[in-house]
Amino acid sequence: MILCLDVGNTETTIGLCDGLTVQSRWRVTTDPSRTPDEVYFWLRALLDASGIDRATVQGSAIGSVVPAVTAPLADACERLSGFKSVVVDARSKLPITVDVDEPLTVGADRLINTLAASRLHKRDCIVVDLGTATTYDCITADGVFIGGVIAPGVQVSAESLFRRTSMLPATEIVAPKNVIGRRTDECIRSGVVLGSAESIDGLVRRIKAAWPRPTVPLVIATGGLAAAFKPLCSEIELVEPDLTLVGLAMAHALLIK
Repeated sequence: MILCLDVGNTETTIGLCDGLTVQSRWRVTTDPSRTPDEVYFWLRALLDASGIDRATVQGSAIGSVVPAVTAPLADACERLSGFKSVVVDARSKLPITVDVDEPLTVGADRLINTLAASRLHKRDCIVVDLGTATTYDCITADGVFIGGVIAPGVQVSAESLFRRTSMLPATEIVAPKNVIGRRTDECIRSGVVLGSAESIDGLVRRIKAAWPRPTVPLVIATGGLAAAFKPLCSEIELVEPDLTLVGLAMAHALLIK
């Protein structure tokens, strides 16, 4: 089995993968201040707390959008498994094409989603990844990343609202029972959650209208909030919360040879 680490700006998602099956998963805060020793010990603690024999870990794959975190993670994973880590970035020799103006600036997560979506579904896809940012990855059936959209994430939008409005309380990000709020927290939920859902549907419709191929793309949601937004968004067809982890497992198999 291998450890797959999807490093986002706010959280790092870790999956223990047996082939393309995610056996265990954890979420930890992304913290650039951690040393390789600290990372090594909390990786050990996660495995030990889950009753997983560390000897079963035979490698690791890392996709990171936080460069300061990448090297400590790679060092810790190599120490844990005894195998060199595979770091996936825009220079990795993956069987995908990055057909945009500045391919080296495309985030690792978007490249990994391109690999996973094209190989799993073999059709044009829009991957809506709900993380710190909400990204819309436009992917063709033959593994070409043709661009996309980057918007503020749901939590980022909410936190910005809370910071800039002294009379509005911080509120849990869950769907309201009624769009017309009768209390301040309900009003906030309507605006943040339902507003984000409408933004997702609207942007997906615009992307479909501009799609450069005759096929209608499949819309897949991934990321920590994907399942919560599926019932709120008419355009989301599938929820695949482990899409990026599965893509990392694929990348490891391709690049370790």
